[in-house]
Amino acid sequence: MHAQIANKGRLDKNFWRGRRVLITGHTGFKGSWLTSLLLQLGAQVWGYALPPEAQPALFTALGFERGKASMLDGTLHHRLGDINDQEAFANHAQEVHPDVVFHLAAQPLVRQSYIDPLGTWNTNVLGSLRVLAALQSLSHSCAVVMVTTDKVYENREWLYGYRETDALGGCDPYSASKAAMELAVASWRSSFCGDAPHQNPHLAIATARAGNVIGGGDWAVDRIVPDAMRALASEQPISVRNPLATRPWQHVIEPLSGYLLLAQNLYHCQSSEQAQPNPYTRAFNFGPSTESNRSVQDLVETLLCHWSGQWSALPYEQAPHEAGLLHLVSDLARQQLGWQPRWNFATTVERTVGWYRQIHNGAGALECCLDDWQAYALGGLHD
Repeated sequence: MHAQIANKGRLDKNFWRGRRVLITGHTGFKGSWLTSLLLQLGAQVWGYALPPEAQPALFTALGFERGKASMLDGTLHHRLGDINDQEAFANHAQEVHPDVVFHLAAQPLVRQSYIDPLGTWNTNVLGSLRVLAALQSLSHSCAVVMVTTDKVYENREWLYGYRETDALGGCDPYSASKAAMELAVASWRSSFCGDAPHQNPHLAIATARAGNVIGGGDWAVDRIVPDAMRALASEQPISVRNPLATRPWQHVIEPLSGYLLLAQNLYHCQSSEQAQPNPYTRAFNFGPSTESNRSVQDLVETLLCHWSGQWSALPYEQAPHEAGLLHLVSDLARQQLGWQPRWNFATTVERTVGWYRQIHNGAGALECCLDDWQAYALGGLHD
């Protein structure tokens, strides 16, 4: 514990080297980035997910299915599967015997949640509970980070940032399902984690709420950055649906570094012999600095500073509700974990556009990701 406290806010490569890590949703955008970071840190990674939906897909471009993981210090065990298949996932979890679990598998798109609301609720709420149920029989210390979103809050469209103690809510099916996931995870933790006969004393469960992540390798439909990159690569104007909407933009590495720090602290406290409750078994915000709370228009115009082109606002149409104003306060992560964002808005956008431009010019996805990680991690790791 003393080494961890002395290096508060820094990732410990010795902790991650050889660590058994299970990631659900490792073929998604954030999951692919997290997988590459853990492999760089030397972890043994077991990924469990559906095939990537977007084509092209970052996971495919990274080349892990073609053996490129061998270029890194860790090892990857890649398995396709659905977390809603409870028996199959439970068997997989028992085989892996993980020290750390990152649950990212989800239906992550607001507009898609209007098309398939029941599927969204099933995956985001019941799927998350199926993951926790599969871990309930573990007989060793295990840190579990359940990833949700900044959209779990009851959005009042105010200028103030939301804190972890603010009310949960959600108008659209995606936001509401993630808020419900937070409640379900908190209930599971209270009911089934502890020293009572029906509880497991080895699990330490936290939830992580991030801002609007951007970065290289996101090719999903209906997200402003991949839509913009596709337009610029084909020399077309960028079509902007809601230019005045404000979001807490952050590079994808920022919250992922927070998830890793959270897992470190969860595990150390759970595996220690201290009698007091684990202080990290709760919700944490991982948002950008205040200056990164920008409108979609600001984002697009900054993108165009690094890749010349044009943009135009789409004509108003009656569309499904999406939040217009949303900020996060991350004081708790700063105080308890020593985590804080490192890249400002300008650097975040510059690194993001630079990634896509390098790919457009023939560079490899893994090399581009590792270049961003090395730039970010400089001074933020210790052996």
